[in-house]
Amino acid sequence: MVRLNNSDSKPKLGMLMLLYMLGVFMGAIDTGIITPARTVIQANLGVEDKLGIWMITIFTLAYAASIPVSGKIADRIGRKHVYLVCITLFGTGSLICGLSSNFESFPMLLTGRVIQAIGGGGIMPVANAEFGTTFPEEKRGMALGLLGGVYGLANILGSSLGSAILDIWGMDNWQYLFYINLPISVTIIVFGIIFLPVNKTAEKPGKIDLLGTVVIVSMILSLIYGLKNIDFFDFVNTLKNTSVYPYLIFFVILLPAFIFIEKRAQDPILNLKYFTSPQILITLITGFFVGVCMMGMIFVPQFSENALHIATGKGGYFVTVLGIFTAIGAPMSGKLVDRYGAGKILTGGFLVSLAGSLFLAFAATEANSLATVLVSLALIGTGLGFVMGSPLNYMMLGNTRQEQANSALAALSLVRSIGTVIAPSIMIGFISQAGIVAQHELVNLLPQPSVPAISQAVELNKTFEEMKMDPRMADMLKDVKIPDLSMNAGMKFDINRGEGLPADLLKSMQTADVTNIKDKAKEISSYMFDRNTPAVIEDIRSGIKQGIDGINKGITGIDTAISRMEAMPDASGPGQVGPDVQGRDAALTAMKAQKSKLAGTLVKMEELNNVIPGEFEKAKNDYLAKIDRIGPQLEQSFQTSLSTGFKQMYLTVAVFCLLSILLLLMYRDPVSHEPVLKD
Repeated sequence: MVRLNNSDSKPKLGMLMLLYMLGVFMGAIDTGIITPARTVIQANLGVEDKLGIWMITIFTLAYAASIPVSGKIADRIGRKHVYLVCITLFGTGSLICGLSSNFESFPMLLTGRVIQAIGGGGIMPVANAEFGTTFPEEKRGMALGLLGGVYGLANILGSSLGSAILDIWGMDNWQYLFYINLPISVTIIVFGIIFLPVNKTAEKPGKIDLLGTVVIVSMILSLIYGLKNIDFFDFVNTLKNTSVYPYLIFFVILLPAFIFIEKRAQDPILNLKYFTSPQILITLITGFFVGVCMMGMIFVPQFSENALHIATGKGGYFVTVLGIFTAIGAPMSGKLVDRYGAGKILTGGFLVSLAGSLFLAFAATEANSLATVLVSLALIGTGLGFVMGSPLNYMMLGNTRQEQANSALAALSLVRSIGTVIAPSIMIGFISQAGIVAQHELVNLLPQPSVPAISQAVELNKTFEEMKMDPRMADMLKDVKIPDLSMNAGMKFDINRGEGLPADLLKSMQTADVTNIKDKAKEISSYMFDRNTPAVIEDIRSGIKQGIDGINKGITGIDTAISRMEAMPDASGPGQVGPDVQGRDAALTAMKAQKSKLAGTLVKMEELNNVIPGEFEKAKNDYLAKIDRIGPQLEQSFQTSLSTGFKQMYLTVAVFCLLSILLLLMYRDPVSHEPVLKD
């Protein structure tokens, strides 16, 4: 290992720690810093969601692919040179990303993200290798723990810092999300050239494994892209998707070819003996589990918002709580590793994480109180600080040769990255399923909308029934279509299905939270009333019009009959009133009464025709008022449904913690300082 002169070791060690921790913080925080701005950036650059998500996807792919390459190059030419090149690439990529705002170019943004990721992929493995080989053995764990704490804190706080930058500079100035990296990069490069030590490398490195490098990069890109597109809640169907199976098949085809190439390479890009050593294999599998568990943390804001009934965006403050305990746990684990060994401390970290996950699943999701949320975050944060801090890196370094430190830690970073890729696909499924259940429950609680019972319609229906019971009136109106004014048809709608909803309203419903679910339900109900009622009103008015036309026809018929009867000659003599005249007068009186009744009915029908729109508007307002009254029930139901999703998700984290504990029971810390894997 590199030794520093006693006279100036403290200043140099301090500067070394600062420069590497700054780089790790910058690289780790950028994985999540643009998350809160993604939709803003998409809108600014004029791209849709399917294309816009690539600003995150392409970073993930390039980052993972660059990890083993950077580690291997660092083994060959030295960590200082690779680290400073990685920082330069990261800063250059950040500059290009920021300038893409001025040029309004999405391809330029993607180019910058790729350059950023290539640089970022080498920062963490190189920094871990430097801390693990430069610091004295008795302080190695503490140093790695501090570095792990910085990485964990940055990873957790990334999205919160992104939101803060947008609040300070404004949503339209998202380029500052990237420009913030520039002064950090310049500082590291300038002081790094002066203060970072040049570590020794292998004296006679073999021929560069170019073919192996190309194949492993292709394998990583194929595997991670395929895994990212899998929906584990619809596993079989998504495997049939062209964005999944071709890439996984390509990976499977390349795997034996890669093994063949690496066995014959003078200086392989990835040492295959890592996968034959039980100790290293346990370390790598545990690293994968750590990556899965880490991703449970990205849902902490949403969990906190739901549990404590606070608006979306405010839960980021609770990520700070998680970050604080992670920052406490990481260096603490480092000190304990120096004393008790990495295996025991890592097992203890998983036990704390297991306790936190179970407490969150069974206590915090039920109580929904500030105290239970804080206890959950304290336990999970502390446990996370232990498992993502020094123990894993210490284990990997303890089982490999010093000159392989960079590539060994790069392999660990790679498998951990694969875990972080798979985990969201699993965990988001629980939240999505809970959201579907929440919408079903919402629909069940909402009152079914109905057509208003208009008093004029009730009265007219009664009048029509009386008319039908009068034989003479029924005979007269036999050809008249009496409208159906019961108004019971045409008002059924299902918010849950969301059929015909505009994209913005549908998205609004899908992103609802416990604080605005009532308002979202009212917004969509109002829209569906406005969409459905015109057709219902038109049907009713059409029936009324037919009735009006029929009654007018009936009145015309009565007028014709009256005129005809009045024109009939008088059968009795002058001055005499005979039976025929009496019958005719009685008939005329009856017909005039019928005409009067029809005319009155006609007036009421025309009045009904005029009041219908206002009555429907009143019915809508009454319906929205009902939603207001059941608002607390809607919120409680929504909160309970989402809590079930969080419970299932953190039980999944608990399962991976338990698997890690069982796996670590088979691990034994090296008795001596000699690595298990020597060749």
